[in-house]
Amino acid sequence: MSWRFNSLVNRRAIIDRRVVSEALAEIAEKHDRVEARRDAAAALVKAAMVAGRAELQRRLLEHPSRGLEAAAGYAFLTDQMLRLIFDFTITALYPVTNRTASERITLIAVGGYGRGEMAPFSDIDVMFLTPWKQTAWGEQVIETMLYLLWDLGLKVGHSTRSVDDMIRMAKSDLTIRTALLESRYVWGDQPLYDEASARFRKEVVAGTARAFIADKLAERDTRHQRMGDSRYVVEPNLKEGKGGLRDLHTLFWIGKYAYQVQSVNELVDKGLLTAPELRQFLKAENFLWAVRCNLHDIAGRAEERLTFDVQRELAVRMRYAERGGMSAVERFMRHYFLVARQVGDLTGLFLAHLDESFGRAAWLPTITRKPKKLHGFTLRRGRIGVPNDRFFHEDPVRLIEMFALADSENLDIHPLAMRQAGRDANLVNEKVRQDPRANALFLSVLTSKNRPETVLRWMSEAGVFGRFIPDFGRVVAQMQYDMYHHYTVDEHTIRAIGLLALIEAGKLKSDHPLSTAIIRQLVSRRVLYVAVLLHDIAKGRGGDHSEIGAEIALKLCPRLGLTPAETETVAWLVRYHLLMSSTAFKRDLSDFKTILDFVEVVASPERLRLLLILTVVDIRAVGPGIWNAWKGQLLGDLYEGAEEVLRLGHKQTGRSERIAAKQAALATELRWPQTKFAAYAKRHADPYWVAEPADALLRNAQLVEAADTSKQPLSIATHVDEASGTTLVSVYASDHPGLFYRIAGAISLGGANILDARIHTTRDGMALDNFVVADPLDRPFNEPTQLARLKRTIEDVLTGKVRLADKLAARPLARRRADVFKVEPNVLMDNRASNRYTVVEVSALDRPALLYSLTNTFFNARVTIHSAHIATYGERATDTFYITDLTGEKIDNGPRLKALEKRLLEVASGAVERAETVQAAQ
Repeated sequence: MSWRFNSLVNRRAIIDRRVVSEALAEIAEKHDRVEARRDAAAALVKAAMVAGRAELQRRLLEHPSRGLEAAAGYAFLTDQMLRLIFDFTITALYPVTNRTASERITLIAVGGYGRGEMAPFSDIDVMFLTPWKQTAWGEQVIETMLYLLWDLGLKVGHSTRSVDDMIRMAKSDLTIRTALLESRYVWGDQPLYDEASARFRKEVVAGTARAFIADKLAERDTRHQRMGDSRYVVEPNLKEGKGGLRDLHTLFWIGKYAYQVQSVNELVDKGLLTAPELRQFLKAENFLWAVRCNLHDIAGRAEERLTFDVQRELAVRMRYAERGGMSAVERFMRHYFLVARQVGDLTGLFLAHLDESFGRAAWLPTITRKPKKLHGFTLRRGRIGVPNDRFFHEDPVRLIEMFALADSENLDIHPLAMRQAGRDANLVNEKVRQDPRANALFLSVLTSKNRPETVLRWMSEAGVFGRFIPDFGRVVAQMQYDMYHHYTVDEHTIRAIGLLALIEAGKLKSDHPLSTAIIRQLVSRRVLYVAVLLHDIAKGRGGDHSEIGAEIALKLCPRLGLTPAETETVAWLVRYHLLMSSTAFKRDLSDFKTILDFVEVVASPERLRLLLILTVVDIRAVGPGIWNAWKGQLLGDLYEGAEEVLRLGHKQTGRSERIAAKQAALATELRWPQTKFAAYAKRHADPYWVAEPADALLRNAQLVEAADTSKQPLSIATHVDEASGTTLVSVYASDHPGLFYRIAGAISLGGANILDARIHTTRDGMALDNFVVADPLDRPFNEPTQLARLKRTIEDVLTGKVRLADKLAARPLARRRADVFKVEPNVLMDNRASNRYTVVEVSALDRPALLYSLTNTFFNARVTIHSAHIATYGERATDTFYITDLTGEKIDNGPRLKALEKRLLEVASGAVERAETVQAAQ
């Protein structure tokens, strides 16, 4: 029986094995047939299991924070059931009076179950151990037990091994060896288990500790990479993720393998953990098990990922309350991230103790060179150490200096020194914060050309970062509760700084050629690094974090040693760090007033360069898959347009000259006769030539020529743009009211998302509409079958072969995780953003066919859409439309705008769709 079961009180309330055993004996006496005995026994044990699980669930709901007790309870219940089934099988179903030496079976728990820990829906991992080759009787017993367990609805991971097989496979397979390391006797032949355990220690474990440790650490690193290599992802995997349960398990496996300990407590006796570290280990383990057991119970299945749709319920169940401006779910997740960080700290300290115990270990990197200046610090096995416990007390600035030294000398910091820094972080008081030397050291780390991301993360995990910059301390482990941000605020910030360093080093040139080129033109690079540090520092305080962050910058920058001019620029960058992305993704960049309005705020080429690079690293640091080439292209277009205006003093190349240049370039590409091209050019109004890029102009001309030659009433062309990771869909057809909303709906039906739309009508009444699309995950929409289906769907919708509304209504709803978020719909009407159009911006909870619903609303309101720009931020969609009335004029009638706004709000909120669904059901 596991030592973990000692925490269980009143075990018989979970299951009373004696009572169930007596009832099973009565079944054996009552029924003569084996099948009848088996069925009756299965029903009895299942009833006992259901009652036991109900008791464990009651305890979990009553004490949701007792994780280790809950985990032990489920393992205990499983133990008792297996023992009952084992005894009943060999006594009542397949009894043998005088069993031979070969007819011995031992039931062994392995893996997590072997540790005596199970969540409500964990697999039951067992091994049936036999002395030699399997006998016919043994096969009957094992098969019957497994069928009984399956009849109970349990998921069983099982193996049958002889002792020799077990030893042979353990030697060759790390996973099997790890599972056997945690093996535990459950029932059956005890001497056989003792023999197998002794042979495992002697023939497998002995002399292989170093290799095992190296393999487990490599396995851990691979797992971390697979899970995103951060403990601060906002939907963490609490079992496999960095800082999760598996990291704690790895520590125990290493200790058990190297020192043959049987419990975590014994790691203290072996010097691998101190008593305070043991308490931290158990506290973290208890919390993670509490979360895991409650998560399984809520999900009703084996679920290890803390997805948004369960985080709120977990926070309520585990009795977190709203406090200090943070919601219950934000407080719960912050606690989770702090525990994950503590697991990381424990890992470092454990390996440091292990290194001390084993000497210069092969599995830990060592640096033999000696830096020239240590400034009182020591070099401990190639890593920075401290000479004594009072070292930081003597001069608290050393807490900053240690990290600056690690950066300048390219050294790691010894975990024991990290622990001491964490313990003494409270020495960083206002006096240290105002110390010019401390601020210069911090700024040297922040703006380092070596590895600022790594060293700043060390500083943060030691607690020194948050103490030195208290405003940063407020966002440590702060959850960003949405589907857009993948990391906590502090992790996002540190990653952005790391990306900035990579761009400056030229290591991301292929992804960000423009940023890589202009970063070398900056007058003050440290302005950029400080701005990246502070751009999100005011998140979670209520109000506009950009404005509050700018105020923080004005106070903090002089302390860091920045000049008044640098301070002003940092504050401006923080205040406007969302301006460039908002303009590029939500506005029509072919409308010259968009550029002029943007330039009016930016006002200088230096600020434009700084803002572009800040915008790039901010977007990319949000998480994997958020940055794409299409966003890069839009930002580049805005930068080039703004740079031209700034360079020419608000005198852009004249509109007519630009149109003439585009037409001349197109004529050169097409090589048509002059009269033919002139006739074609006259068919398009000036806005068409301004709005479309050169490649789209070429493809449109080829599409129109082919359609006119073949006299096709409808032509559709697709072109995959590998550079932007998008697909251009061009539709050429007779213009008629509602064409745009029908195409938008068809594209949604075809499985694509619209990112941008430009709508044109030729002077002879034809529509030429260009749509930039991607798949729902912002990946290229480029498979031949995808493109063929998309074209077919658009044709079927526009030719009336399918009823669009019916098809869309019949589609299953997707992205249900977004339903846990509340996005208040918002509609902004702006007649100042463009000289020619009324600009309408709609924000809403993203859902399938939202764009179709909005464009249909414009159609019903007798409004013409000239372009649409789609931006999605996780669960939030922001769609911007450039519209006029049917005569091509801005809509400046107040009552009409109010009516349109009301209707769009109803559509954005989903109220219209819900009403139509109810009506259809009736």
